[in-house]
This record gives sequence, C-alpha cells and structure tokens, in this order.
Amino acid sequence: MPESSSAAPVPNTPSAGIPPLFREKLWPNVWIWIIAAGISGAGILVFAPISMGAGFTAAGVLFAIMAVLLVLSTPTIVVTAETLTVGRATIERRFVGAVEPFEDKEATAERGTRLNGLAYLCIRGWIDPVVKVEITDLSDRTPYWLTSTRRPAELTAALTTK
Repeated sequence: MPESSSAAPVPNTPSAGIPPLFREKLWPNVWIWIIAAGISGAGILVFAPISMGAGFTAAGVLFAIMAVLLVLSTPTIVVTAETLTVGRATIERRFVGAVEPFEDKEATAERGTRLNGLAYLCIRGWIDPVVKVEITDLSDRTPYWLTSTRRPAELTAALTTK
C-alpha cells in the first residue's frame, strides 16, 4: 500500500478552533445581480400570453433560483496558522511557497497568457485582482493556485506571515 507524503490527512475545511488570519467571501458584484434580475424578467415575456400573474410568478421563481445558486456557489478564502482554504481546496501552510498579488493588466495576463494548465483556479470574473500561491509539495502536480480576491495585499500578507 503506498504511503502518503503527509502524516495526517488535510481536512476539507479549516480547523474550527483556529482563528483565521484572513477570511474573504467572493460575493457577486451588483451588476451580476442586475443581470440575474434581467434574465428572470424573461419569465414575464414567456408567460405573459398566459397571464401577467403567471409571468411575474415565473420571474420571481427564476430570480430566486439564480440567487440561491449564486449564494451557494460563492467561494471563501480562509487563511489560518496551519492551512489555506480556497473554495473547496485546502492545503497545509507548510506547502505554500512564494505568494504574488497581481492587478489590472498583470492580473489579466495571469488568468490568460501566463496561465499554467495544471494550476488550481478559483476565479470570479467580477473580481479583477488575483493572487498566485506557489505550491511546494513535491507529491502535488499543481504548480500554483490562482485565486481572485478583492484584498490582494491583505491575503499576501496573511500568507507570508509565519
């Protein structure tokens, strides 16, 4: 039976007893909610020939479904003294190498032309800045994690503090 590189498995969620050094939810921007409202308005057009009440009901149901999906799919970034959690992925801090924040054109290049196909991504199109976190675990083929964040300097500082 093959042995793991780590003595204990890494939990899927940050430890409950350890206070986070950094925590951020990547909530959708206002314009995402406006688009969701506009798309749900299509329910009015589709059901208006039946009745306006059915159209408004369909619009309300469509918006509720989209709102629930947007809220449930909102990832969280949590940095503790022991782990880094980005979305559904968690890694021990001892495997975190260099950390670099990128904004504007540099962030676009990191998400595009400079992107490594093996990198773990937690990208949100409505958040421009990204932070690149090098992974030093030799048993992990992932060279780095790239995550959107509204607070790149704070995330970088939390990850570089030992």
